[in-house]
Amino acid sequence: MPLCCFRTAPDENPRLGLIDGERVIPVADAGGPASLQEALQLRRDELRTRLDAVRASSTPALALPDVILAAPIDAQEVWAVGVTYQRSREARMEESTQKDVYDLVYEAERPELFFKATPSRVVGPDEAVAIRADSTWDVPEPELALVINRHGETVGYTVGNDVSSRSIEGENPLYLPQAKVYTACAALGPSIALAWEVNSSDALAITLTIERGGVEHFTGETSTRQMHRSFSDLVAYLHRHNEFPHGVVLMTGTGIIPPAEFTLEDGDVVNISVAEIGTLRNPVKRLTL
Repeated sequence: MPLCCFRTAPDENPRLGLIDGERVIPVADAGGPASLQEALQLRRDELRTRLDAVRASSTPALALPDVILAAPIDAQEVWAVGVTYQRSREARMEESTQKDVYDLVYEAERPELFFKATPSRVVGPDEAVAIRADSTWDVPEPELALVINRHGETVGYTVGNDVSSRSIEGENPLYLPQAKVYTACAALGPSIALAWEVNSSDALAITLTIERGGVEHFTGETSTRQMHRSFSDLVAYLHRHNEFPHGVVLMTGTGIIPPAEFTLEDGDVVNISVAEIGTLRNPVKRLTL
């Protein structure tokens, strides 16, 4: 049973829910954590015990079609990792004026870690992700995202979209924050698959489909099996001299890169599916200066 953040009305603050088939159990109503932030204060084993009690309770549930799923985040920062797949290494070398930078990162012991978003910059299912007005080459980056508690334990997985300006980053690697961090630069959802319910996180199929004008314009696929680094290694480096008292979400890199002639356009729809996790769907909007 995955966790979710949900609303019953558009102007309502999201609540934490446990999805049981076509039902959503409000976790706090069953005596469980009142928020994702509270859930991520708990050790993984304790969270599992608390959620098992929610599942076994007789708390009235809501029909899943009657709720609005929000981004599964409340107070957490979002971080990301680059060049974890061979395809990403190739693409960033193609775009960059300093190609050897990415080649070195791929082979280095230390991974490329960077800050991606605050909660206010993250959108949820069916909400619009953004592309910058001052960018000419923009792509979605479909990724498996780890949901990590304050103790550094991975408690779940969600689908992530690390939207990026390849034109800005390619001009100069030092422009990475501008290429990555801006309003509506990231999407997460639709829910959090609990780590103990996912069979094999290191062999999950990931599919990207981009629709334009109601027609499939691009599709690609990869698998977390193709990753050059392990999740445990990434989590360990993220927590070196870094504390996340509210927990943290870590996007683990992309292995699907549209061709160089492709760029996202206003009105496109991005669909990202990760096996055992779910499908995240987001329209695209272009920001204005």
